[in-house]
Amino acid sequence: MSAPSPSTPTPVSAPTSDSAPTPVSAPASVSAPTPASAPTSGTGPSGVPTVADLLAFARRTAEDPVLIASLPLDPEGRTWLRLKGPGGSEAWLIGWPPGTGTGWHDHAESMGAFTVAVGTLREYSLAARLPSDGWKSIELDEAVDRTRELAAGQGRGFGLHHVHEVLNESGREHAVSVHAYYPPLPRIRRYTRTGAVLRLEQTERPEDWQ
Repeated sequence: MSAPSPSTPTPVSAPTSDSAPTPVSAPASVSAPTPASAPTSGTGPSGVPTVADLLAFARRTAEDPVLIASLPLDPEGRTWLRLKGPGGSEAWLIGWPPGTGTGWHDHAESMGAFTVAVGTLREYSLAARLPSDGWKSIELDEAVDRTRELAAGQGRGFGLHHVHEVLNESGREHAVSVHAYYPPLPRIRRYTRTGAVLRLEQTERPEDWQ
């Protein structure tokens, strides 16, 4: 999920850093994506958090009713609060009005996790690892699409270069979720998609959402 983007969510307090994200590189031909590897799990060395650590943090935090209730909800756009994640990770509490979403994006060199605290979110993702740089558009292989619906208490973790979009498809209810990323997001790459063609549109860096 992306870190809050300045063009969509409404900040509750000014972030110092999900779902959420400068000029893009010139077009380049690339080979077809290869299957993505499974997220890292277990205990990281020297206190460095793993995907499992980030997911455990997101789940614990999503179970804190006082914190969840402290997030004001705006019917016009996403709202967020910056949290202190484990082991120096970047974390966010995000509110999603009905019908809002992130658009296609990835978190580049950061792994991450999120858990739904209120409502339901749907994640659309690609079971493929894209080239890290040097391309503008790519045609996806067949059968790379994945979708999952996450209700309150459910979450998921992911590794580097995980391409997805997250949506609150409810027509009436807000959703609230907790997100964590490590290392703190160095950049977010945003995409548009037409059929099997995924196109890189923008790369955002921390100064774009601080």
